Amino acid sequence: MNKSELIEAIAKEANLSKVDSAKALNALTGAITKSLKKGESVSLIGFGTFSILKRSARTGRNPQTGKPLKIAAKKVARFKAGATLKKTVK
Repeated sequence: MNKSELIEAIAKEANLSKVDSAKALNALTGAITKSLKKGESVSLIGFGTFSILKRSARTGRNPQTGKPLKIAAKKVARFKAGATLKKTVK
């Protein structure tokens, strides 16, 4: 499912127009993004938790040449599915 299909599904399920559904989806993703940027996690009970994971610097290997290379430390977004979502998908 892509973004436009998700907007259509939201519009149908919530009995909203596609424009309102798009605004709601964009507001949701924007709020989650802002919270993650601040270093805060976002928990949606039953659905899951969005959080930031810090990866430390490490040494990797170039697969073509085999030479070692340094991989910088970085922060990545993480999603952990909630119990209800896990049970539904199972």
